[in-house]
Amino acid sequence: MTQLQISDTTFRDAHQSLIATRLSIEDMTPIASLMDSVGYYSMEVWGGATFDTTHRFLNEDPWERLRSLKKQITKTPLSMLLRGQSLVGYRVYSDDIVDTFVKCAADTGIDIFRVFDSLNDERNILQAAKSIKETGKHLQLTLCYSVGEEKHLGGSIYNLEYYAQKATTLYEMGADSICIKDMAGLLSPYDAFVLISKLKEILPCPLQLHTHYSSGMASMTLLKAIEAGIDTVDTCLAPLALRTSQPAIEPLIVSLQNTQYQIDLNLNLINKIGQQLEKSLLKYRDYFDTEKSAVIDTGVLSHQIPGGMYSNLISQLKENNAIDKLSQVLLEVSETRRDLGYPPLVTPMSQMIGAQAVNNVLFGRYKMITDQIKDYVYGMYGKSPAAINPDVSKKALENYTKGKNPITNRPADNLSPELNNAKEEIKSLTRDLHDVLIYALFPTTGLSFLEKKYSDKPLIPQKPPEHIETPIKPNLKITSSPQKTKSNKTKAYNISIGGDTFLVEVDPLNIDSMQNPSLDQAPVASDQEMIPNSIPVKINMPGIILKFFVEIGQVIKKGDPIILLESMKMETTIPSPESGTIVAINTEVGMTITNQTIIMLLKE
Repeated sequence: MTQLQISDTTFRDAHQSLIATRLSIEDMTPIASLMDSVGYYSMEVWGGATFDTTHRFLNEDPWERLRSLKKQITKTPLSMLLRGQSLVGYRVYSDDIVDTFVKCAADTGIDIFRVFDSLNDERNILQAAKSIKETGKHLQLTLCYSVGEEKHLGGSIYNLEYYAQKATTLYEMGADSICIKDMAGLLSPYDAFVLISKLKEILPCPLQLHTHYSSGMASMTLLKAIEAGIDTVDTCLAPLALRTSQPAIEPLIVSLQNTQYQIDLNLNLINKIGQQLEKSLLKYRDYFDTEKSAVIDTGVLSHQIPGGMYSNLISQLKENNAIDKLSQVLLEVSETRRDLGYPPLVTPMSQMIGAQAVNNVLFGRYKMITDQIKDYVYGMYGKSPAAINPDVSKKALENYTKGKNPITNRPADNLSPELNNAKEEIKSLTRDLHDVLIYALFPTTGLSFLEKKYSDKPLIPQKPPEHIETPIKPNLKITSSPQKTKSNKTKAYNISIGGDTFLVEVDPLNIDSMQNPSLDQAPVASDQEMIPNSIPVKINMPGIILKFFVEIGQVIKKGDPIILLESMKMETTIPSPESGTIVAINTEVGMTITNQTIIMLLKE
């Protein structure tokens, strides 16, 4: 008998892939101890997008989530997904931030660190690997599986030799195990057999497979991987399985009964937990992708978008009132990826490519380039797998390289230590090291969360939107505190603005006539409104203002940078759409804006 080990992803990647990482800790804790008794090899509960989403959208402390799960899950090792030098964020962080984060995560409850780099550039995981080995925890290094235009293993970039060489390098770096991370479900069954057979020949350490159901191949791929000798596979509970998530564990157990392969898990207990989770998920129905009825995406082999990226892409397009452009964006993702040297579509590269593809569709190709894409083209994320389109490179680096040193080694070598500065900047608010890391990784949203955490108001976890399927009457109202709608003909949303939670009831039948009302539109002072012949400046992109490049009285030209905006989790330097003298600034750093918000006023 061959013993197959199972890692469960229900508390991390499963809900990240299907409901944009919105599963709250209150819906995990009722089943956490039961999950601990199933017999999993490990449970992935943290990392990836959870650190961001918990503090940004759920009003939950990410560290407290890990502590809570560790208290209830005492027998099963807990694992996390770490983005190498990018940790759980979207840029490269300094080595002292990496060292401190790893130590804190290990001390708080992480037993297995799955570490990857979005470009498979091993230089970007050196520091994290070193720090993890020093903690004595399990270091699992990762191959991000991708394909080129061939759609299968092979071709000039992602061939068998490429993965064999990368895997050997990872093992020599001290990996206790190696994971094949198939984030978009691109690994076909017979390619899996060839790849895993080869890696099992050359690797002395255990091999694990993580795949997604996006293309519909995942269950078949698991079976061929098992035949090839894979040691561990990732699955999740049925209620959060399939579509862009992982394969379900329940049918895999049954499929392998009376074979030479053995899964030593309690199926009856798993079914019981699944039924309980199913009830909790009813409240999250509005987060699931309802744009299509198909469980699989036949286009994934073209656009190669992974599950977590797809659910975020849906959310981002809705924020931009552009969900009707989804098909255009999916096509543009492929073109943008080709332009940028075929990077694997995994975080943060997936978010970067996705955000740029959205910008290309909404504003014209490379008319609005995110700062992260500029950094990537310059080399701040590592080496691209293939050459970058020189025309795109020229546009991205225009006025960018002034005063910058060329990237000749690790991107992180160009960064100065950051931890002490972060401590100093929020010392009046908190000296807790875990809080400092929240701020250091996410300065704007992290600071906003910490201010709420330490305010006089209790930190109330954000609830999922109330799901009401019936048509609604023309109506829009905001209440100062959450309450259930009295009408059975409304669709309600909970929205967090400035630390307060509001219930917003909207009429989808008449939403166009409302001309995109801005619920959080910046107030404009009456004396500013009365400035004669002033020109209002609006930006056709929702997001959070991170920085101003201008001040009142400054003369600016059309195209001059005015603000740094975080939109779709990416930072973009926004140019002025008009020329003139700034006579009023109506917004401030940290404010959330929409395409109806007046940023500032100009006079010719």
